[in-house]
Amino acid sequence: MQFIRTLGLLLMLCMGAASAQPLGQQFYDRARGPTPIMEATKPPVLGNAVNDDVRRTRNYAMQPPIIPHRVDGYQIDKNFNKCLDCHSRTKAEMFQAVPVSVTHYMDRDGNMLGQVSTRRYFCMQCHVAQDPVRPLVDNRFVDVDTLLLQSLRNQAQDKNQKKN
Repeated sequence: MQFIRTLGLLLMLCMGAASAQPLGQQFYDRARGPTPIMEATKPPVLGNAVNDDVRRTRNYAMQPPIIPHRVDGYQIDKNFNKCLDCHSRTKAEMFQAVPVSVTHYMDRDGNMLGQVSTRRYFCMQCHVAQDPVRPLVDNRFVDVDTLLLQSLRNQAQDKNQKKN
């Protein structure tokens, strides 16, 4: 029994020594910048949200559209949804807004409802506003349509090279 206690104590000491940070050494995260991980950072200044009302292309099938205008200060709670002032199907034409998709009027069983489903009521769970900021990580994403177009061009070039 004494042997097991000694072995357990030795194991705990080894784990503590292995996980201990060497004295004076700071750890950094590139996303945080020059501030060490264990220190609080100064929050960045909020910028101006994109507010141009230009519809952006979607990057993948079934991607919720992004919000092309400012939404700070919008009330969206169980009693009121500011988004539906313009985007409800009855008001969208008057405000020249994109109407809420018909899928937002379906319950989880696929039944059509007379109002927006409660599971689709809180818009900003899926739809997000945009800020014109430099990305933290380079993005080389290519959508499916572009990939298919490149593939067709490559096939055409291969056929032309085989003919020549």
